[in-house]
Amino acid sequence: MRIVIITGMSGSGKRTGMKMLEDIGFYCIDNLPASLVDKFVELLAQPGNEYDKVALGIDIRTAGSMKNLAQVIKSLKSSGHETEVLFLEASDKTLIRRYKETRRLHPLAGEGTIEDGIKKEREELKPIRKQATYIIDTSNLLVRDFKAEVDSIFRKNEKYSNLNINIVSFGFKYGIPADADLVLDVRFLPNPFYIDELKNKTGLDKEVRDYVCQFEETGRFLDKLEDMLDFLIPNYVKEGKSNLVVAIGCTGGKHRSVTLASALYDRMQKRTDIGFKLSHRDITAG
Repeated sequence: MRIVIITGMSGSGKRTGMKMLEDIGFYCIDNLPASLVDKFVELLAQPGNEYDKVALGIDIRTAGSMKNLAQVIKSLKSSGHETEVLFLEASDKTLIRRYKETRRLHPLAGEGTIEDGIKKEREELKPIRKQATYIIDTSNLLVRDFKAEVDSIFRKNEKYSNLNINIVSFGFKYGIPADADLVLDVRFLPNPFYIDELKNKTGLDKEVRDYVCQFEETGRFLDKLEDMLDFLIPNYVKEGKSNLVVAIGCTGGKHRSVTLASALYDRMQKRTDIGFKLSHRDITAG
């Protein structure tokens, strides 16, 4: 029996994830106390039952569940069940916004603030996060993107990386992306905007790419950036980081930054241990 335990931060999308697993054929039970998991799975595994894929939602709402969950996972695996842990999380800022939008109280807030509850929960979940098979940060995921992630892992059984890197091009005139972890400024390169035949094109056009990439500084910049990421990635993974946003900016976000972001994305595709996404925030702005 394939058993997926869905857990993580309150407000990170566990119920949505359960619904997605249900849609692809999982038998789903939410808010099951960890102490009942072994008995529940034992009943489902009895002859005559046809459950081969089960998803169990376990979170901080059920007293004592998180403390017992590690032992439950070990017990399920020793019983021969294919057991995976899907851990969902989001940034404090995102979780606070979601709680305020729904006007709900955080289950651990008590007489304190939402921030207090989030801090306490994050600390209590550290041990189980370290045991997670998959970690998905839903802070910046649209529902369709979240669904694609779940579908990729649990229906298509594709390889999944617990660190995903989003390479974003942007224009400084429109502001630095709020969620950027690393910000690189490529305004030191000649600007195609001032060349008439390139002004109205973008870094997605071959003419602009060829112009930007002809300079020795472009290649050296990419070499050094790739080398830095090769150093940073294993250290971020070791520290449990699940999402990294690398923002590359130029003045307007149409020429140099688009070219460099695309070139970096192409270079990093040789790494099969990390997930990569590419987006151009300001390519159609202005």
